[in-house]
Amino acid sequence: MMSLAELVERYRSLAGEFGKPVALSAFQLSAAETERLFSGYDEDYHISRFFHFSHSGGMRFSISGEPVTHVSLDAEIQTIL
Repeated sequence: MMSLAELVERYRSLAGEFGKPVALSAFQLSAAETERLFSGYDEDYHISRFFHFSHSGGMRFSISGEPVTHVSLDAEIQTIL
């Protein structure tokens, strides 16, 4: 499983900056890995408050039972790394 620090670094490389939505498919994980990884972080209150999931065009994933396609992260997530 990808650590939170690794996930944040990958997000930053894909988004270019915090706050921009990135397609979950861009993380290049299998559907099961994507759903397990992001659902796990979404279930942790101290982490999930920095994650913002959205549903727009693209491949859908079930994150904590909700259909989503993109994620954006707040820069403040760096305070817990």
